[in-house]
Amino acid sequence: MVFKPAKWPRKLRSAEWFGGTSRDHIYHRSWMKNQGLPDDLFDGRPVIGICNTWSQLTPCNAHLRDLAERVKHGIYEAGGFPVEFPVFSTGESTLRPTAMMFRNLASMDVEEAIRGTPLDGVVLLVGCDKTTPSLLMGAASVDLPAIVVTGGPMLNGWFQGERVGSGTHLWKFSEAIKAGEMTQEDFLEAEVAMSRSPGTCNTMGTASSMASMTEILGMALSGNAAIPAVDSRRRVMAHLSGRRIVQMVKDDLKPSDIMTREAFENAIRTNGAIGGSTNAVIHLLAIAGRVGVDITLDDWDRLGRDIPTIVNLMPSGEYLMEEFFYAGGLPVVIRQLAEAGLLHKDTLTVSGETIWDQVKNATNWNEDVIRTADNALTDQGGIAVLKGNLAPKGAVLKPSAASPHLLQHRGRAVVFEDIDDYKARINDEDLDIDETCIMVMKNCGPKGYPGLSEVGNMGLPPKILKKGITDMVRISDARMSGTAYGTVVLHTSPEAAAGGPLAVVRDGDMIELDVPARKLRLEISDSELEQRLATWTPTHDVPESGYARLFHDHVQGADTGADFDFLIGCRGSGVPKDSH
Repeated sequence: MVFKPAKWPRKLRSAEWFGGTSRDHIYHRSWMKNQGLPDDLFDGRPVIGICNTWSQLTPCNAHLRDLAERVKHGIYEAGGFPVEFPVFSTGESTLRPTAMMFRNLASMDVEEAIRGTPLDGVVLLVGCDKTTPSLLMGAASVDLPAIVVTGGPMLNGWFQGERVGSGTHLWKFSEAIKAGEMTQEDFLEAEVAMSRSPGTCNTMGTASSMASMTEILGMALSGNAAIPAVDSRRRVMAHLSGRRIVQMVKDDLKPSDIMTREAFENAIRTNGAIGGSTNAVIHLLAIAGRVGVDITLDDWDRLGRDIPTIVNLMPSGEYLMEEFFYAGGLPVVIRQLAEAGLLHKDTLTVSGETIWDQVKNATNWNEDVIRTADNALTDQGGIAVLKGNLAPKGAVLKPSAASPHLLQHRGRAVVFEDIDDYKARINDEDLDIDETCIMVMKNCGPKGYPGLSEVGNMGLPPKILKKGITDMVRISDARMSGTAYGTVVLHTSPEAAAGGPLAVVRDGDMIELDVPARKLRLEISDSELEQRLATWTPTHDVPESGYARLFHDHVQGADTGADFDFLIGCRGSGVPKDSH
């Protein structure tokens, strides 16, 4: 892509607040100067916002204050004026009912904070997985120059000589407890080993997947995704990003110039190559909607179907993000895909260079961590998009994290009406279930939970685990953590709470899953399905007021990104009128 930089110098957006001698200009400058700011910071130089999701309630982002200071150094060096501000921080590990419920709210916070303040460009400081899409969505809606700096993954966990992946081993150890294979004392001892440094999940969970998606989209500097949070090079990345955003403002290089359809196609294919999270589907669909790029679930299947998974990281493989960084990180993956003719090489990045220019000299230092295509972890990675009478608008499954023998399976449905029903019955030794059954959970989608929670990777019944069985087919309208694994069908659309076919599945119904054929079918006649749907009534609670009610009334389905209907396709910065 050929990008023509804007003329410089020119009058910037921030001059509407600071660039004159009227009462209003003096009003804006005077209040800013109570922080001890000198006159020359208001001389027309780029004003750069540092949009910070730091929060002690978002553990993945609790170190971002330090990175913000590094960003400021870079902005000052490049002749800009940095101003840091907080936005709503959505921490998945602490926020109930789920951080996903508040992703759209956080995006609105970001959008209005940028639009309503005297900024010419923004640095987006992100970490925990929902903070990355929410800030990208908000910034895309305003479309001022923006660059992303992620907080980076935590160091490898180690417990009793074994690598411990954050999240992944939580599920593994929890199942081992139920199977009688691990003591409670060992589980408690492993707790600190799972999270032994600042940073996001050290697996290829959603946080690392979205950091990778940001890099391949071109919205972060090359190499940003994999640098560990505590590595000094993470601070260097923040510093350099601070320098770069100033030039981006001068050039008027905006998200809409970078996040093109070709960039999203690159991201879909790269997600398959890294064994990325199913959550990336929802987030990329939402981000694309904000920039007006028409990406659908069908594109995910078409573009990602034949992409081999070459990154050998948990939950699909055996290593962690620390080793991924040492092996060369995402630039190596991008180079291999590009050399295989699987990427658009000329997509633009925040550096001003094409994606290919940034990675053409990348070196793979460990071919067991980042494999070649002929030694792939999974020949067909990507995200499988399943359709059929049980999921007319689609459902997704991650083949690289599934059990190969279950990718074609027919089984009897064991139905849980919601997460509470599941929790009440799953440990009952009298539950009528065996390993050939298919576990089905309803009312956990965007409207049903509410918020589309990460409960889709339902733990297996103890009596199954005690047989040594570690995986079964599970189907729901929920999400699952990017750190999770298993033959899990997710995001079934339309969701049960919206009257989708999932709502009328009954105990004993036979279900057919055929991943190679991309089919998910409830084995009842069309007339029987129509009759059940005609007599169905909602069972989930509808919030009476507040943000929860707004969310319920306006959230779209998982198949289109679960954004709000009134936020899709709206873009433009504008300058709000001065009320003084």
